[in-house]
Amino acid sequence: MTSEEQKNARRKAMHLLEVMSRTEKGLSDRLRQAGFSEEAVIDAVEYVKSYGYIDDQRYAYSYLSGSADYKSKRKMFQELQRKGVSGEIISNVWEEFQEINDISEREVLKKTILKKCEPESELSEKEMRRLYGFLARRGFAFEDISAVLNELKIKQQPVRLW
Repeated sequence: MTSEEQKNARRKAMHLLEVMSRTEKGLSDRLRQAGFSEEAVIDAVEYVKSYGYIDDQRYAYSYLSGSADYKSKRKMFQELQRKGVSGEIISNVWEEFQEINDISEREVLKKTILKKCEPESELSEKEMRRLYGFLARRGFAFEDISAVLNELKIKQQPVRLW
């Protein structure tokens, strides 16, 4: 690694972090994609870490704060792991986050459903399928979806055979 490559990698890392917050893995991947050597990537990541510009724990807390109102715990954990945050960090941050925010996954699910339809609605088979798919993609369990739909008295219209 030349000193020029080191300087360019550090500059690129700083620029990438100006645009948006990233995990350590996310920043490393972007620097590799930009064509920097492994040594330059490691150096640049250590450089920004030394100034506190990158912190996976802070990133995870920020992510949970922005996603907890519409995603399940399982979905948030999967996405954070995909972004390179360790399971240990995610678990610790989740415990801290829950203590402060008192998040109930069932309440999040109920709010999400109520944004899509009124209580005591009758949905067509197609609408019900779409609702289940929408909620499942956000990581909610089938049992929880069914229970909240029953609680809200949202049902599927009877199927007519002719």
